[in-house]
Amino acid sequence: MKETEPKIRPAGDSCLVVDFGNAIALEINAKVQTLRSNLEARPVPGIMELMPTYRSLAVYFDPMETNLEGLRETISAEIGSIDEQVEIGSKEAVIPVCYGGEYGPDLESVAKHHGISEEEVIRRHCSNSCYCYMLGFTPGFSYLGGMDESIATPRLETPRELIPAGSVGIAGKQTGIYPIDSPGGWQLIGRTPLVMYDPAREPATLLDAGLWIRFRPVQKDEYLDIREKAIKNAYELEIVEKGDGTL
Repeated sequence: MKETEPKIRPAGDSCLVVDFGNAIALEINAKVQTLRSNLEARPVPGIMELMPTYRSLAVYFDPMETNLEGLRETISAEIGSIDEQVEIGSKEAVIPVCYGGEYGPDLESVAKHHGISEEEVIRRHCSNSCYCYMLGFTPGFSYLGGMDESIATPRLETPRELIPAGSVGIAGKQTGIYPIDSPGGWQLIGRTPLVMYDPAREPATLLDAGLWIRFRPVQKDEYLDIREKAIKNAYELEIVEKGDGTL
């Protein structure tokens, strides 16, 4: 087997992990998402959950309904059917964010770190479409790539014990959204009024791996208006088409 070919490895007696590479890259994640979509479109008996990461897909299954070798053969066949030119997601979610002040306590320090104004940090943070490679850390935490690297900023030296749900942060070249109150060390530059995680909702997470994200700056009055609607489940997430999804 070539080093560049996907590798299927067992992770215990009820999970197989399909590795597509060793880098954080759209081309690799596109293969992860394509395999995920194929398995979802043609349900395989015994598969209980599909969990995508940056470069791999974890396939959790019921060992009473299937087995490692049988599932490995099924997955190998699916991998073989993936076209050379895979497609990445073409849907883009627009996320409103109120930047700075009480909602973004680190915006000033990020601006000083780069020698630019706070307004310029906001402009650059909203200028690029970011790609959701995976969810993790806490339920629904979105790891987003593609942020303007000119505002890449190291994590805090001392993490906070409590970060409010909806906080938007920067850690290195990544940006992300905290879906629940939790500890964390990312530089907080703003907060979205949207409810990112609700266990009573279906699906519970507002975002998903394979989705594109674009941030939209809002003032506090609009933030509060959207927040009131979001809590009542009366705010409809804005989804737009982003190209044809071809890499």
